Amino acid sequence: MIDRKSLAFPVLAFCTLLLASLTAASGGAVAAVAQGDSAAGTSSAASMRARYAQYQASLGDNQFGKPLHLISQEGNGDLKGDAYAIVEHPFSRVDAAMSQGANWCDILILPFNTKHCEASSPAADKQLLTIYVGKKGADSLDRAFRIDFRFQPLARTQDYLKRALRADSGPMGTHDYDITFEAAPLDDKRTFIHLSYSYAYGTMSRIAMMTYLKTLGAAKIGFSKQPDESGKPQFVQGMRGVMERNTMRYFLAIEAYLDSLSAPAASQLVKRINDWFSASEKYPQQLHEMERGEYVALKQKEARRPGS
Repeated sequence: MIDRKSLAFPVLAFCTLLLASLTAASGGAVAAVAQGDSAAGTSSAASMRARYAQYQASLGDNQFGKPLHLISQEGNGDLKGDAYAIVEHPFSRVDAAMSQGANWCDILILPFNTKHCEASSPAADKQLLTIYVGKKGADSLDRAFRIDFRFQPLARTQDYLKRALRADSGPMGTHDYDITFEAAPLDDKRTFIHLSYSYAYGTMSRIAMMTYLKTLGAAKIGFSKQPDESGKPQFVQGMRGVMERNTMRYFLAIEAYLDSLSAPAASQLVKRINDWFSASEKYPQQLHEMERGEYVALKQKEARRPGS
């Protein structure tokens, strides 16, 4: 019999899944949208420009070595993470690359603990992405936890894109997953993106997570700093640290996926797997989990699993 309790701590740590998702009509050009979507897009494009102005200084000067601004919040029974970043790709390319749910499986498979991702065939505006998460090493799907996300288009205009992925429930009593992706052009070559993720948790999941953070996850840290009792800045730990690590992992996955599209189709998988590992290893205190050879072999196998 499979002891799922033995999987709870690493899976809960991973299950601050920072996922982003969007869907749209086929074709590379920006499609026409309903009047309501267009109006929402106009308002949100302005909001994205305001956010860019707000975070412009930190985008240019930070500890990440790239234009990225990371935020985490811990509420009463919920967590939220936000990543604002500039990617070196024109908006038209980001829009075309991110418009299909199946493409998001190429992104979501990159972090260690994703064992499998499968997108259903889109029907009208309905599509599901089924994710299996488990231990970071090799593992079978019958030992993994399944999460079914609804892939939802929210807005699409000539200068704004918004899509969401939502799930009612997840592992160990987590629930109300809400992941949102936004994009707006900065100029002809760069796009400003926002990745937002939140979920709620109950008593059982909080107890399991607190136990993990006091044992296996005790030494793990995030990226933000806050003063300790003596006033000295220290990296955040605990639930916020978990959220920040996974926010970064999924931002790096988006970046690796977009960069891989310049390679020949047959080389794209290997490129994004290696690029993701190289990018994560720039932050070894927070993100190192295994050596390159083990990771590359694992991900090539998992990405090619039937149904992926």
